[in-house]
Amino acid sequence: MVNESIRIGLANDVSSLRRLSLVSYSQLAQYDSPSCYKLCAISRAAGILAARKKSLKRGLPTRTPYSVRQQLVSCYSFKTKNRGLEIPVARGKRLSTPLTNHTIDIISRLMVKVRSFTLTKNRLCLCIARDVAVIECASTVGVDRNLLNLTVGNDEETRTYDLSETVSIASTTMRIVASFKRDDVRIRRVIASKYGLRRTARTGHFLHTSTKTIVAAAVQQGQALVLENIQDIRALYRKGNGQGRKYRGRMNGWSFSEAQRQIEYKARWAGLPIIRLSRRETSGSSVTCPRCGERLQSDKRLARKLWCGNCRIVMDRDRVAAVNLARRGRVRFARSRPPILLEAQGGAVEAVKGNPTPTVIPGVDAPKLTQPTKS
Repeated sequence: MVNESIRIGLANDVSSLRRLSLVSYSQLAQYDSPSCYKLCAISRAAGILAARKKSLKRGLPTRTPYSVRQQLVSCYSFKTKNRGLEIPVARGKRLSTPLTNHTIDIISRLMVKVRSFTLTKNRLCLCIARDVAVIECASTVGVDRNLLNLTVGNDEETRTYDLSETVSIASTTMRIVASFKRDDVRIRRVIASKYGLRRTARTGHFLHTSTKTIVAAAVQQGQALVLENIQDIRALYRKGNGQGRKYRGRMNGWSFSEAQRQIEYKARWAGLPIIRLSRRETSGSSVTCPRCGERLQSDKRLARKLWCGNCRIVMDRDRVAAVNLARRGRVRFARSRPPILLEAQGGAVEAVKGNPTPTVIPGVDAPKLTQPTKS
């Protein structure tokens, strides 16, 4: 149904959800499926067509879109009952899928609602939402993401979480995949994909333990988390920069975005504010002296330590970055505290870029699909 909706949208030059629904809903009557799945298929097709339209406006080469992955998505006509998820399959018929104890424990908590579900060949995902109270924070704590560690702290205290195991996992996986000698490229690709998924799962679980501890400590001490913007950091280590293939490979395997994703959703789940600094605010955070503001000097003999020519002290590079991020985030947090209080009291607030993330939990893995309403 998704591919049929895409074909109809391309034939009629339609990419908006409302127009695509009006054009394609009647033509999907040939499929013996509940109407809720048809609406969600149209919504998914509209998203694919909108992304294609944006790429065309930017002048990027695009292919004819086609959905390959088989999945069933719906935010209507399902319910959780008898420790399982019941979904409609035909008129008067429902399919019950058992849920794990952990899932049942999460969705049975107060203020937790199941918004939608996604069913694939071997996986069932639930999109949940939760309304949480705002945590009043008195200070901020900076989170400095590095290849080998996560450094969290401010002027009072700094903690370091070792992530060297993730680098070892990545290097081991790359060495195993490179050792494949089978002539069939297709079989090598399948086996390499399995090892890649295993690497992702192990790395994600290892990051989970560190990020969970970070968020729990921030909630206990009432500290807002400050995250830096290092989106284009890999551009510093390209071919020809003199770092070598091994170092560039380690940088390309750095899961800094996954660490940020886990910190953000866990903080939102707990109601903890998140402050995202811009690239301009992040610039120089690891080479600026937190005491006098002068630029720190490096020395090969000091490894990751820097020294200040004005203060005459030697400081750890990661600790300097965490302290500077906490200070810069404190300025942003002080400016944005009145809107947070208004939001907690139910008043209207202005959406300003850079304000701490709202504590209302959106869909974890996808936004709620909507149906066009009649005016």
